[in-house]
Amino acid sequence: MTSKSQQYRFVSAAKLPTRKGEFTIHGFVEENSGVEHVALSYGTWQPDDVVPIRIHSECLTGDALFSTRCDCGFQLERAMENIVENGCGVLLYLRQEGRGIGLINKIRAYHLQDQGMDTVEANEHLGFDADMRTYEMCKVMLDKLNVKNVELMTNNPRKTAALKDLDINVVARKPIDHGITKDNKHYIKTKTEKLGHAFDPHILGD
Repeated sequence: MTSKSQQYRFVSAAKLPTRKGEFTIHGFVEENSGVEHVALSYGTWQPDDVVPIRIHSECLTGDALFSTRCDCGFQLERAMENIVENGCGVLLYLRQEGRGIGLINKIRAYHLQDQGMDTVEANEHLGFDADMRTYEMCKVMLDKLNVKNVELMTNNPRKTAALKDLDINVVARKPIDHGITKDNKHYIKTKTEKLGHAFDPHILGD
């Protein structure tokens, strides 16, 4: 059986100045598929420190094109700000567009949502599970960065469970309720009701 360290390979690291602060970007590749992932680290820590982290799945429309149809870009920005304000932390940026279905299929799913389906119904209509992401690469990335204990910025219980299954010690979960707009409120309510995401109901309203 191929080990996780063989499946996911560290390639290189470099400084990455951003509008939020100066990070270090670490590149990783999946050997079988060639898919590339990155981790952004900020500051320093000791091996047993509790390090704030965010697992963020790629969202071209939200992260780069400023879409308000989802909350992804808003959460990415807030996570980077939180890490800098804390003085250290890690952002794991995973290339799993559209909860794992890919960019073009996400556009197809958006079209179905325009016709009245919700985000889960659209994915399933296209023949996919509601959420097809995996998180095994997180273990390799965090091991490389010498992170054992984390405060996880997420509203998604699947991410917490995935890290625990990988023997990452999730000391605490920090909500990241940010970026709720009139365009994505229904989408977020669907994630809460059908996928178990832990958004504050007072934030979502009616």
